[in-house]
Amino acid sequence: MLLISEVMIANPGLDTFEDLVLVLKTIAEGSDERFFQMDVKPDYGDTPENWEDRLEAAFY
Repeated sequence: MLLISEVMIANPGLDTFEDLVLVLKTIAEGSDERFFQMDVKPDYGDTPENWEDRLEAAFY
């Protein structure tokens, strides 16, 4: 299971929520991970209120 916190820790250069979405899409396309967990709220200035839905759509 992929954790959002692990993605953020592994990619310290991420500056925006949109960067996180792009990285998550890349991971989803290139790995065999089937599930992910939103264990932390991304703390970026552009994190939208519907951040969970956006990350879920990017992963699946």
